[in-house]
Amino acid sequence: MSYTVLVTEDDRVQREIISDILRLAGYEVRTVASGTESLEMLRSEEVDVLLSDLKMPGMDGLELLRRAKHLRPDTEVVIMTAHATIKTAVTAMKEGAADYLEKPFDKDELLFVIGRTLERSELRRQNQQLRELVADSVSLGNIVGESPAMQRVFERTRRAVRVNSTVLILGESGTGKEMIARHIHFEGPRRKKPFIVVNCAAIPDNLVESELFGHEKGAFTGAEASRTGKFEIADGGTIFLDEIGDMHLESQAKLLRVLQDGMVERVGGGKPRQVDVRAIVATNRNLRKAVDEGEFREDLYFRLDVLSIELPPLRDRIQDLPLLVNHFRDKLSKKIGIAPPAIQPEVLEAFRRYRWPGNIRELEHTLEQLFILAEKDAVTVDMLPDKFHAPAPVSGEFVLPPGGVVLEDLEQSFIRQALERSGGQIKEAADLLGLTYKTLQYRLKKHEIDRRKPSE
Repeated sequence: MSYTVLVTEDDRVQREIISDILRLAGYEVRTVASGTESLEMLRSEEVDVLLSDLKMPGMDGLELLRRAKHLRPDTEVVIMTAHATIKTAVTAMKEGAADYLEKPFDKDELLFVIGRTLERSELRRQNQQLRELVADSVSLGNIVGESPAMQRVFERTRRAVRVNSTVLILGESGTGKEMIARHIHFEGPRRKKPFIVVNCAAIPDNLVESELFGHEKGAFTGAEASRTGKFEIADGGTIFLDEIGDMHLESQAKLLRVLQDGMVERVGGGKPRQVDVRAIVATNRNLRKAVDEGEFREDLYFRLDVLSIELPPLRDRIQDLPLLVNHFRDKLSKKIGIAPPAIQPEVLEAFRRYRWPGNIRELEHTLEQLFILAEKDAVTVDMLPDKFHAPAPVSGEFVLPPGGVVLEDLEQSFIRQALERSGGQIKEAADLLGLTYKTLQYRLKKHEIDRRKPSE
């Protein structure tokens, strides 16, 4: 990246020397002889650093600093000063100057100060972008919906922000469970403390306890050093346990203890540790049914089901579709860096007929793909993927052929089709089949299906 430095120095020889040094170092350089000329340059062009002498005829460096920061708040200002005016340079820094150079200075001092100023500026810019990103990702205003179902979600979410209770978020994959969890944390009193996300479905069963509660050195084969668990890391903040319905029963018992008394015991350790952690958990499973089938502890279920928030699938809030499309249209146009394309009414109609197994996440990804491919600033119905052109089923049931079927062959066929449609992504394929991630993994192993070669 090339940075631009504006050198404001009334001494021609000094101005040329400084300019040559900066140009040889790779900077774009602009030079002027007075504060008035400097302001004129700033009005017409953005610069990264304004390097100005303090003592100049007419407008001095302090006055130039004040006007420049008013005109271009993001431009960094470095003041050049003689030893006798160091106090004035300190005053300049209090008024917004990034740094100062004491004359006479050499090439290395000049490049060091300019480089340090730009590094600090870049860090501030990145931090500001991060703050904006966090604010954008957790703002309830970005969880869009006008349907009665979403109004209930909003009301329960606002209540969850005000209390410190465990929250259970229910909903299919892609409905926005993590976004709700982030909003609850970052709008609540724990906002300045850690927000730790754990995907329970992605952790092997034999490592769940180590991941959540930590382990001591030598606790098991491969434990060459002690490790802090996610609950200890989240102390004072919030832990978000996604896909908790996939956690095995033994780990559920230990989780229950932590939620009840706040005591964490590392694997292989005998000394419990006290933690203060708020738990927000989410699942796409029916936990009540899992309890009845012996796959989820009833006592843990009742401990989690204190304040529940159920996110409806997109197909059950289809009236929100135009609102969501407009929301993502504006968001994606900024992300991709293009003018937001128009969307034909036929496209929205095709969207309404589709069942959206991937819910809001699938809608956003579909729109991003269409926006990138859009021609003539419009998304047309002929651009839609094949899945939007398939005829809608007459009923929700599959009709058994007169000759019957081999159920195992049918299962394998559907698994292969789901993998084909999802590009080999197990999570997306599981969503299409209404299965959990781990259940589909089991069936892939059972049928010896290679997800990388779904059609074979």
